[in-house]
Order: sequence, then structure tokens, then C-alpha cells
Amino acid sequence: MPPPAERGRPYVAGLDGVRAVAVLTVIAYHLGLPAARGGMLGVGVFFTLSGYLITDLLLGHWERCGDLGLGRFWLRRARRLLPALFVMLAVVSVGTALFDAAQLAATRRQVIAATFYFNNWSTIAAHGSYFARFATPLPLDHLWSLAIEEQFYLVWPWLLLIGIWIARRRRVLALVILACAAGSAVAMGVLYHPGYDPTRVYEGTDTRAFGLLLGCALAMVWPSRPPRTAALPAVRNLLDALGVAGLVGILLLVGLTRPVSPFLYPYGFILLSIATVAVLATVVNPPSMLGRALGWGPLRWIGVRSYGIYLWQWPIIVLVAPGKSQVGWVRGTLAVGATFLVAALSWRYIEDPVRHGALGRLWRRLRAGAIQLDARRRVLAISGTALGLFVLPVLGLTGALPAASHGADSERGDIRPLTNLHRVSVHARPTGARTHAPTTSSCRSVVYIGDSTSEGEVSADYIPDPNRRLPSQLGRVGVTSTQPEISGARSVVETYKGQPNAATVARQHVAQGFRGCWILALGTNEADNVYDGSPIGFEKRVDLMMSIIGHQPTLWIDAVSLVGSGGYSEDLMKRWNRALTSSCRRFPSMRVFDWAARVKQRWFINDGIHYTSPGYVERTHLIADALATAFPDGPRPSASCMV
Repeated sequence: MPPPAERGRPYVAGLDGVRAVAVLTVIAYHLGLPAARGGMLGVGVFFTLSGYLITDLLLGHWERCGDLGLGRFWLRRARRLLPALFVMLAVVSVGTALFDAAQLAATRRQVIAATFYFNNWSTIAAHGSYFARFATPLPLDHLWSLAIEEQFYLVWPWLLLIGIWIARRRRVLALVILACAAGSAVAMGVLYHPGYDPTRVYEGTDTRAFGLLLGCALAMVWPSRPPRTAALPAVRNLLDALGVAGLVGILLLVGLTRPVSPFLYPYGFILLSIATVAVLATVVNPPSMLGRALGWGPLRWIGVRSYGIYLWQWPIIVLVAPGKSQVGWVRGTLAVGATFLVAALSWRYIEDPVRHGALGRLWRRLRAGAIQLDARRRVLAISGTALGLFVLPVLGLTGALPAASHGADSERGDIRPLTNLHRVSVHARPTGARTHAPTTSSCRSVVYIGDSTSEGEVSADYIPDPNRRLPSQLGRVGVTSTQPEISGARSVVETYKGQPNAATVARQHVAQGFRGCWILALGTNEADNVYDGSPIGFEKRVDLMMSIIGHQPTLWIDAVSLVGSGGYSEDLMKRWNRALTSSCRRFPSMRVFDWAARVKQRWFINDGIHYTSPGYVERTHLIADALATAFPDGPRPSASCMV
């Protein structure tokens, strides 16, 4: 077992088992395992554990020395956290610059935020999403939780010191802490809006503080050296029962909830924290059977290295499955194996030596001349360290290193958000490569609302010939004004990165007096949002859009995917398409273009969701033909719902 960094503190093997359970659930979530759809709750377990351990440590120092020992406390925290973090940031910076240059700007922002521990607020300010797996993931998305913990380490000791001076008694202070925790939970409930991306409440320090504070309150009344009564058989058995119930509760929440389940905000997270408190109270009791079970060797090994495992697991998952919506068993196994190997090396050569003062000892020996290095070797050692940890990462983040690859986004042309496109007017029908006479539509003005599966239709990167892009193809069938409203991860109800959802976009056009035809290329994100637990089903989403549009002619484009499982699976797309067909029978002005029956497998890129350039060329041409078929230039639209 690893000796504690602070002398005189007991080592509790079961706590490492708790760490292992938490980090394994997070990895399972990031791998997309169906049994761990709520695996991101493992971070909440870490929060409550940190609140307990840090408060217990500070109070123990207060009882022994009459102060909190803040200088030593922060030094120990820096030794424990910073070296491994900076090594990981250096590797990710250089790796991104060399092999995924398309992500460089976003990674640069994340590295800066990680260095100063404000990742969570940086993501929130940028309207980022922790849950939108449809967007290409960034290698440092997971560091938001470390930012919250570091903010806690900096602020909580001062608040605790004030509380000790004012309240004096532990139980009174515990009640004050519980009141603050209740305020944080209320803030989560107030700020959460069902159907909207929950990243703000999931990553906000204010809305997640109650998990930490419940751990702090436990430390006030149940320190790591419990009273002797805890060893009594009746008390021990009661604690074991509560601890097992807490552990089962954590696992049930992980297995049965999803990131956007309204139940989580805040009730699920409150239950998670209470369950974690029950586990911790049991595990720190030496006679506990649960503590001995969680102290099992393999779990203890993982728990000891859980910080390094957490640091490296997400960058490695992003590396082994770049741009892919599903990791798969082979890649997932490789990712887990690589994570454990790198974390073991990090513990052996960085974390454990540094937390026990290796850097300070090395510096003192160098100053005392105990280590004899000639000038040349000293220069080489200093230069190598600076090159690896500072110079190369900085060069990489500034774009000065040669990029071996632009990463997964290069397959998609590194397209940019297309939400703010101006109105495109077509005054004459362009001549295309097709020789047959086009069918003409009665639609003259069209609003096209779509997600990232439509971005290539208006992108010069995908379709260099403007005559083959969406506005010109619609112009070919008689449309004179096309207003594209296309945004990555767009959904009818949910929002992403501050962009308006499809319902809001439609309302804006109706409010501005638009009268014409609509093309709605949605559904891909509807499937994922419903999969993640959204309370708004498929038909209600269609009904919402049709109620906004009214009786204006509307052509929906159904959805298709080659993905076998998860939120973007083929089966979910088929469910969405059946909902479209069912709704079409109830709305006389609605038609559905059966794109899923026309698309070819060779038109997909490797994520199984988006398309190649030839695929987008065919898609825009077929959409225009479908509009003409659905609403022809004549007295009557198509008699069939499906076109």
C-alpha cells in the first residue's frame, strides 16, 4: 500500500476502492458502454470524496497544531496535481499540433484554461457542450472537473477557517455547510431547463458545489478516525448495510440514468452524493466488511493511480477513435490498456516521487554538489526538460510545428459553422451537368433548417462548383430565394453552444412574416437526445415544428445512419423516420423525402453519419427533385406523403 504523503494519517484501502469505482464508471461512459450511460456520475463520487478528505485533513491539522497549515496544504496539492497534469498537457499539445491540427485553436484554449484551472467556466462561456457527442471531441474536455476541485482547494480552506472562528462547534458548522449545499442544489434545479443542453449546470462550480459540501459536512461529524462506538457489532452492521445500499445506489444511478435525464438535475445528483456519503462513512470504519471488499488488490491498484488514469483516459480515447461516434470493443480495449500503462508509468516516475518531495531533494543535492554534473551534461539535462515540457508544447500551440495530419476533421473539409449565412437569391436557373429537363416546384422562397449532416450542401470545401450547391439546385426547380439555417448539432428542442434550436429559428422567420416553403433536415440529433433521456418524444418534436410553421408547405428529410448502437444508431433513425411518416398523415401540408431509401453506403465518411463530397452533391440534387415532386408547379401538391 502507498504510504500517505502526510505522516500520522491512516491509510484506508477502501477509499482507493471508491476511487477505482468512480474512475471506471467515467471510462465506461466515455467508451459509450450501454450499461454505463450515466457513468459521468463517477465525477460526482470524486467530488464528495474530495470534500470529505480535504476537510478531514484540514481539521486534523487544526486539532494537532491550532491552525490549518495552509502553506503545507497547498504545497502538497501542487506536488500531487501539477506535475502529472503539465506532462499530459505537454504531450497533448504536441500531439494535437502534429496529428490533429484542425483542433489546434480549441486545444490551445483548453490548455490555457487547464493551466489556470478554469476549464469549466471557459467551456460554459464558449457555450460548449460536454454531452454533444455529434461534435468532434477535444482531448481536454474532461478537465472541467479538475478545475472545480482546484477552485475548491483554493477557496474552501479560507471558508473553513472563517467557519471555525465563528461556529466553533463541529456540529453547528456541519449544519451551516448543509445549508450551503442546499443552496447549491437549488441553484442547479433553477438553472436547469429540460430539453436544453445541461452543460451549464453540470460543469458550474456553483451548481456542483453541493457534492463537495456534503463530503465536507460528513468530515465534520465522522472523521477518518471514527469514535470507538463505531467498532460495536450493531453499529458496524448498520454501517455496512448503509454502505452497501449506497454503493448499489451509485451503480443503479450509473446504469439507469442518462446525461439529459431531467431527474438528475438536481435530485439524481443529490441522491448520488448521499449514497457516496453512506459509502465513505462505512469505508473509513476499520472493522467494515465493505471497506475490506473495496480494498481488494486490483481495485486498490486502480484507485492509487486513479488521478493519472483520469488524466489520460479521455485523450487516449480521442486518439484511438478520432472523429468516430462509436469506439468499438477493439479500440476500447486498446484505449483502456494504454490508459492503465501510461497511468502506471506516471505514478511510478512522476506522481509518487514528486508527492514525497523528489524535486526538492534533487534541487538540494544539486546545490550541495552531491550530484556531480559537468557543465555540458547540466546544459543537456536542463535543455531536454525545457524542450519537452515547455518549448515544444508552446511551438505546437502556436502552430509552428509541421502538421503530419489535420486529423479527423480533414475528411469533412474542416467546415465552419454555417448558422449566419446571408440570404441567397437565384435570379436564373444555372446550367448543371444533368441533361434531363428539371421538374419545377411551386415553391419560390424556401427556409432550409438543418444540422451538421447538411453543412456540406452549402460548403465550398465539399462542393467547389456553386451550381451544385443547395441554393443553385433549388433554383434549378424554380426557387428564387433560399435561406439556409444550418448549424452543427441542431435539434428541434435542445440547444448547442448557444445556437438557437430549430423551433426558435422557425419562430423567428414566422415572426418576420415569411411565407413560403420549408425544408427540414433534422432528426439525427433528435435520436440522440431521446436516447439520452429527453422527455420530449419524436412525434411531439414534429408536432412542435408543424404548429410553428402552420399550413405552409413543408418537406421533411428523413434520417439515416450506419452506426450500430448508441444515440446515433440506425435503429433510432428508423424510429424517427416512422414518427415522420405517422405525423405526415395528420398534416396535409407535410411531405417526407425518403432520403434513407436513396442514400448509398459509399457516400458516408467513416463516422457513418456525415457524407463525402460526392454524397453531398447527390443529396442536394435529390432534395431539389424531391421538393419539385412534393410541391409541383401546379394546382395540387403530391398526393403521397412520401416522395
